[in-house]
Order: sequence, then C-alpha cells, then structure tokens
Amino acid sequence: MTPNSAASAAPSRRSFLASTAVAAAVVAGGVPLLSACGGSQEGRKDGTTSGKDAAKILPTFVASNVVAPDIPAKNGSAAGFSTAIATADLKTSVPEKLGSGGKLKIMAPFWGTPPKGDNPYYKAMNEAIGVEVTWQNQDGNTYDEKLGAVLASSEIPDAVVVPGWNLMGKIPSAINAKFADLGPYLSGDKVKDYPNLAAVPTDAWQRAIFGGQLRAIPMPGSYVPNIVPFYRKDIFEAKGYELPGTPEEFLSWAKEATSAKAKVWACDDMKWTAFNIFSVLNGGEKALWWNLVDGKMINRIETEEYLEALEWTRKLYAADVVHPDAKAVQGDAANRFGSGQSLVFNGDIGYWYGKTSEQRTQKSDFEMGAFDIFGADGGDPTLWATQPSNIFTFVSKKATKQQIKDFLAIANYCAAPYGTKERMLTQYGVEGTDFERKDGLPIKTTQGVNEVNGAFDYTGDPAAFVAYPDLPEITKLMVEWQQRMGAFTKKSSFYGLTITEPTRWTNLANDFEQLEDDVVRGRKKISDVQQAVSDWKSQGGDDLRDWYKKLLDDTGSAS
Repeated sequence: MTPNSAASAAPSRRSFLASTAVAAAVVAGGVPLLSACGGSQEGRKDGTTSGKDAAKILPTFVASNVVAPDIPAKNGSAAGFSTAIATADLKTSVPEKLGSGGKLKIMAPFWGTPPKGDNPYYKAMNEAIGVEVTWQNQDGNTYDEKLGAVLASSEIPDAVVVPGWNLMGKIPSAINAKFADLGPYLSGDKVKDYPNLAAVPTDAWQRAIFGGQLRAIPMPGSYVPNIVPFYRKDIFEAKGYELPGTPEEFLSWAKEATSAKAKVWACDDMKWTAFNIFSVLNGGEKALWWNLVDGKMINRIETEEYLEALEWTRKLYAADVVHPDAKAVQGDAANRFGSGQSLVFNGDIGYWYGKTSEQRTQKSDFEMGAFDIFGADGGDPTLWATQPSNIFTFVSKKATKQQIKDFLAIANYCAAPYGTKERMLTQYGVEGTDFERKDGLPIKTTQGVNEVNGAFDYTGDPAAFVAYPDLPEITKLMVEWQQRMGAFTKKSSFYGLTITEPTRWTNLANDFEQLEDDVVRGRKKISDVQQAVSDWKSQGGDDLRDWYKKLLDDTGSAS
C-alpha cells in the first residue's frame, strides 16, 4: 500500500504510478489522505497451488471488528470510512510489542529522494513495533534491474519488496530459491498470533503462494476493475448533456461536445474503458488474458470483443473527438481533464479524490463523476476481475526464526485497520512533526510528505479500504461505484493465482499493446491485429494455450 493510493490494486506499474503521482501532488498541497490499496518454472512450481493443497497452506481468515466501516465492503469493493477519528478515540489493535528488539534490513522501491535513515517517522515506527529496521530504498524506475542483481547475489537483505510487475525473467525462480516459507508461522490458525494479518482476505494470501509455499505478505486490494471513466459533471450539467448509455450514444455525444476551435474535446484516450464496455478479458496480467470457455482455453486477443473494442476506440479518434495530445501520446490526460480541455478520461480510481482535492484549491465549480460502465449493447456489462494483490514482501531464507518473527511483527503492525493508533502512525507518522490536525483532519507536513511513504506501507496492509474524511462524499462515490461495478465483475480461470509463464513464451505477446495504440490512432488496421494474432498462435500461442490448459487441469481454479 502507498499512503497516497486508491483502494484498488493497480493492474499495472503504469496505473500504480499514475495514482501515486496524483495523490503525491495533492498531499504536497497540504490535503489529508487516508486509504489502502492494495522463469521457466512449470506446473506447481509456478505458485499455482489451489484447492485442497492451498487450503493446507493458507492462513485462517478472521475478520477485523476493531472499527466498523461507514460503508461495508460489497461485491468485491473496498470498505469506506467517511469520518475522521480523533487521536483520543483511536483504537488499539496491537496491545503489546511483538518485536524482540532485533535488527532487520528491508529493500523496497522508492520513487523520488529517499529520506534519511534516522528520521522521526522511522524511529517512531521502530520503537512502536520493537524492531530496528534499516531501509534500503532503491530507485523504483529501475527496481527490476536492482532486484535481479540482488537476487543473483549471495547478499540478500533480510526482507525484500517485489511488485507484481517485476515478476519476470529469472526473478520468480530466484524467489523460490532465496526466500523463506512463512507457512510454519502463518498457515491455518497459526496466523491468529498476528490478528491484523488474519484479517487479510484469503484471495490476497492465495496470490502469496510461490513454488507451493506461502512465501510473502501480500498487499490486498479490491478486485473490481480500477480503471474508471470519469466525466466533468459540472460541465455536463451546465451544457445539459445526458450520460450516454451505449457505444453509439457515446460517439454521438462526443461529436456534439467537441469544439476544436474552443479547445474542447469530448474525451481522452478511451481504450481501457472500451475493453470494459466490450467485456474483454482483463489485460493487467498475462495469466488474466486466459479463460476457459466451453472446455477451450481462450486468450483475450483472440476474441471478437477485443477487435470490437479497438474498432470503437478507433472510431473516436477518426471522428476527431479525442484530444490531439492523446493521439500524439504527450502531456497528461488528467491535467487536460482538470482544465476542461477534455470532458471524459479514464484513469485509476484514485484520481477521483486526487483531482477533486487539487481542483478545489483552485476553483469551486469543478465536479467530477464517473460513468457506470455499460455493455456493448447498452445492457449490463461483463467485467473481469483484477488480481486481489499485486505487491509482495518476502523474507530471506537465511533469516533466523527470530528475524522472521520480527518481520511478522512489522507486517502485523502495519496491517492495522483504519481507526487505530497503529494505522495512524504507519500512514501519517508522528503528530506535530509529520502531520498536524486542522479542523479535526490529519494533514501531512512537508516533512511527512517526504518521509512517510515507500517503506512500512509495503510490509503489511489491511483489507482494501477508502477513507477520505475531508471529502466524505468522494469516499462514498468511490466505494459505491466499486459496489455497482462489482455486481457485474467475474473472475476468470486464473484469478488469484501467481503464474509465471515458461521463459520461451514470456515475451510472445509483448508487442500487442503498441499495436493496439497504433490501431486506435489510425496508424495500423484491424487486419494487422488479426495477422498478429495468427503469428502469435503459430509462434507459440497455441503451445502456451496447451500449457495453461494443463496447468488448470492439474491445479484447478482459485476463483
């Protein structure tokens, strides 16, 4: 979890960084935030253990009842908290220190300039948990390179954070070789020694099984698709626009709303929303591209829905209703939306809070809403779930039993739910230094913005929640959108499983995203996609299909 992210687990590194960047900019402006997100191994070595085998490994789930949410989770949504809790009213979820006073080194990605190791936040966390942590922050932009080098060496830190998007190349096989099995400490009722970890949803733990063992602490998140089609509600109301309910209505409205002379375009690039409208299998992770349909394993790129989504998006570009900077792939879509140059854009759900907070410091009439995703025929959509966790923290196999327990003490403390002293310290730092209260709301200081992120927030997280007490209406809108869309969200065959494709096929589909972008912008044709799919099949796609089918036959689904 990053303190500045939305409740959903990001489908990709790009989405994760986008939501983080927006929220970081908002926090820098003094606005309070509080939310949680969120090789060639084959067969069971891929971490695809499920069914009865997984039941022996997974921790027992015991829901937290420390603080009741204002909006309970439903249909896979995050829970919502819309009120601030005074310092004196914060609950305690870790009544005594679980740490032994030992020392641990933890490596994690960091975007920006890492804080000094002796800062007040780190000191306060170490003291509260009872473990002295030394953070080895690495540049997030090149983290995969550093990670690969460290795992190839004999000098591995005591614990290492691994984002899901870095699980490629030789890294997955190194994970099985270099990191400890946490099952002896967490499987079954053993997790009850760590109540906050026991409240982590089972789906998230399923993703933490690597090589047939429970090797990681996962960052849980909502599985509801987190790419949201936002619209300028204030402008829609002023212009009398009605929300479109079909792809055809959207295109018709877009033509009406666009005025290049006035520098107003209907939308930005809508490809990811198109995939949801046309029910294309989730594109966030290679394993989610596959689904068993009538006994046959089908890939998203083979479906008519995939081509239809690209064709509809191409029509938007061809009609010149998409902002020209989107076509040129330059600038920032969220900024164009905020300035009113584009009236609709799709982005991570975290933008709902981020842009609203940002704009309210500049003008009072800005209001953004979100379309409920409609189906291709105007009826209910069929959406496909994202993974329930996508960032993991591992412990070195060389760690002693006490070091593993000390790390679990950290994870349990940091997984404390909203409304607790532990969550407030983990997410906001030291009151009076890292944050101050204004009208009852916690607001990070400049020091807090620089120091309270990219560290303890990775080591443990509660079930997904959204809590923006400064904008309770946004909290409500975000959670209720997830709940409505969650009602139409299905789990594909490999939902909840951590799978690494055999090396010989790892890069087989890498060029499709660029091809998609070329097609929707008119640089390539739909026929080029069809040819690429044919080439993909002959170059290994059909063999990969057989591999996935056997994997499913052997392990079963986790959904």
